[in-house]
Amino acid sequence: MQPSPTTNSFGAAGTHTVGPRLLADIGGTNARFALEAGPGQVSGMLTLACADYPRFEDAVRAYLASCGHEVDHAVIAIANPVDGDAIKMTNHHWTFSIEGARRALGLETLLVVNDFTALAMSLPLLAGSDLVRIGGGTARPGSAIGLVGAGTGLGVSGLVPAGDRWVPLHSEGGHVAFSPMDAREIEVLRYCLQRYDHVSAERFVSGPGLALIHEALADSRGIATPPRTPSEIVARGLESDDALCRETVDCFCGMLGTVAANLAVTLGAQGGIYIGGGVVPRLGDYFAASPFRHRFERKGRFSAYTAQIPTMLIVAPTPALLGASAILSDHLERRSGARPARAVARQPATHQTPETDHARC
Repeated sequence: MQPSPTTNSFGAAGTHTVGPRLLADIGGTNARFALEAGPGQVSGMLTLACADYPRFEDAVRAYLASCGHEVDHAVIAIANPVDGDAIKMTNHHWTFSIEGARRALGLETLLVVNDFTALAMSLPLLAGSDLVRIGGGTARPGSAIGLVGAGTGLGVSGLVPAGDRWVPLHSEGGHVAFSPMDAREIEVLRYCLQRYDHVSAERFVSGPGLALIHEALADSRGIATPPRTPSEIVARGLESDDALCRETVDCFCGMLGTVAANLAVTLGAQGGIYIGGGVVPRLGDYFAASPFRHRFERKGRFSAYTAQIPTMLIVAPTPALLGASAILSDHLERRSGARPARAVARQPATHQTPETDHARC
């Protein structure tokens, strides 16, 4: 399949001296690829279904063959912990050695970073049009920033200010224990405890979590209903009179509000909480009126604290690629001995691009 040559601007125009770089954002369901010919020259974006390829390397080869290019340098943002050379995806069957994949693909550089580390790296570079404010609050300059996003799994990260730059957090906070906040959520948790020894926040606050919430609510109410996919639940909940699907979406948004508020008080994230991932943008205008923000501000003695923190929905089409590009550029400049060129942040405050050492080549 030949990718459509779409182009996004990530920065100033120019051309990389050794040819295009490969950028990828790999989740549990889809792998998104693009080529970066130079700063601000990103094209050939293509999404491949992970299930269509037995191995990670097969998907990379398929993309490069489809666009007819060879590359020397690549960066992969992946929905998985990155700790050492071995990668075993949590929400997909791909396993690979970073060094082995680099050799097999004939690359000079292969960086692999957590997808939410890459997404966090993009936050200071996002424009106002890439964000939608949900509720009130005002960011406090120089404060930590939180990031949470529901997709195939639940990603969590953040940025901590360090002098004139940001340092991203390498977190697996989606796997913290789920904490119910009302009788309905207790019912959902009780249902799932019959199946799982540990019920994480990710079990519910994710795409598959929508289906699990729907199943649990139907069981607790004695309703006979066919299994629904996450996309069916969202469509029926927002566009029809399916009360159970609408309740499922409401429940999901309330749970996300709890996760976001917990992250805010844990990090002291007075610089704001950012919402990424593929699920919430599909909720459209409903999300702003959903239980999310009310739940975010429902924090007992700390309700006034969370009420002052802004929550922003990321609507940029490929923000993780933007962050991954920054990581790769920084790595190559450091390796060459050149002084890294830092982009000035536009959102949420005037800071410089964060740095990370959490990568392998």
